[in-house]
Amino acid sequence: MHHGKSYFFVGIGGSGMMPLAMILAGQGATVAGSDRSLDQARLPAKFDQLRAMGIGLFPQDGSGITHADQIVIASAAIEATVPDMIAADQVGATRMTRAELLSTLFNAAPQAIGVAGTSGKSTVTGMIGWTLHALGRDPTVMNGAVMKNFAHAEAPFASALVGAGDIFVSEVDESDGSIALYQPAIAVLNNVSLDHKSLDELRTLFAAFIGRAGHAVVNIDNPDAEALAAALPTARVTTFSIERDADLHALFVEESPFAVSFLVTEADLIVEVTLQVPGRHNVSNALAAIGAVRAAGVSLHEAAAALAGFAGLKRRFDLVGEIDDIAVIDDFGHNPDKIAATLATLHAFPGRLLILFQPHGYGPLKVMRRDLVASFVAHMAPDDLLVLPDPVYQGGTVSREVTSADIIADIAAAGCHARHIPGRDDAAAWLVDRARPGDRIIVMGARDDTLSQLAASMVTALGERQGS
Repeated sequence: MHHGKSYFFVGIGGSGMMPLAMILAGQGATVAGSDRSLDQARLPAKFDQLRAMGIGLFPQDGSGITHADQIVIASAAIEATVPDMIAADQVGATRMTRAELLSTLFNAAPQAIGVAGTSGKSTVTGMIGWTLHALGRDPTVMNGAVMKNFAHAEAPFASALVGAGDIFVSEVDESDGSIALYQPAIAVLNNVSLDHKSLDELRTLFAAFIGRAGHAVVNIDNPDAEALAAALPTARVTTFSIERDADLHALFVEESPFAVSFLVTEADLIVEVTLQVPGRHNVSNALAAIGAVRAAGVSLHEAAAALAGFAGLKRRFDLVGEIDDIAVIDDFGHNPDKIAATLATLHAFPGRLLILFQPHGYGPLKVMRRDLVASFVAHMAPDDLLVLPDPVYQGGTVSREVTSADIIADIAAAGCHARHIPGRDDAAAWLVDRARPGDRIIVMGARDDTLSQLAASMVTALGERQGS
């Protein structure tokens, strides 16, 4: 489909860029790229995987962009002053945003399934992709997270799957408004809650998204999502819920520390579902995935059986290790809803929480300050500990109106045990020093794949402490 075209990704290692580059390479396009992390020798395994796929990698100095026939894709984090962008202008290369390219591929698919919402997009996308793959539908899947079912030693960063079938499954981002570019056959709306944009903006974007779809799958446990679904003809909507009657309704939820099971009802059918991932939020995610694959022609029994094999995603409640009855968990929680879901899942079982939360930028801190503070205050137990290092910063200009210190001051004022430690390694060491048997250490944050390495280093530090 894409033979003869040459693509250059500026920021190719990004969570939204790498899987798109892998899909294009898998479809026969010529693909190359650059990345700050490559220049800084961070996460070498990620770039080894890209090289193994035949993707050319260059320093981010303009040397990889040499002719006008190249299509240059830039992530949102790339500024106009980056040498690659200057080179693209100089040679007259065609420019596209990541969303423009992804939406072009998505809209061209015979059956496109788009997953939207403030929280749960990657997990639902992974669940849908795995289910369709397990049932022989051979989908192409674009995810923002590594899908454990498809990861192996040679491809540890399996955030994409290239299939030969008619179905293209992708999470769809609302944070930059680009959700407006997508024309889904099947649209999933997990929830509507505060993250990068105001609620009014989000309602408008999500309403238009599900309104364009041939069929919408909507979580009516979320009031805003329910209101948006109510505006559509009932024949074009599948509703799902844990709390109330819906087209897909979960009953008798039974949680365990790293799994959950439930019954799902659809009309007069009742089917048991067992997941290898924990928490009531994953029950909701599974209902979303079931609704999507049902709309694509999969039976309820087939969907439930396939979901039992879903291994989860990296950095989504990911148990990294356990030393001396102290578990270390790596999690992508970075907005109020995600944080609430993770802490609620952990607090369903005994044990103190030691939380390291690295904010994913100064801008999101400003937008989410009140709701972020409220989420931690509402979901921390009296003996839990929270530490915030400074936000992710990987270069460029940024306003620092609200800092980690401000968030900590607000949380501490509400009576929670919270501390600001600017350096991430120092913050991790502070928690390790205070960990005791029965504790769960949780590393939370987004936009930084090295958080997984930090979590692994904390397991190592606990082991060294035990052996000393």
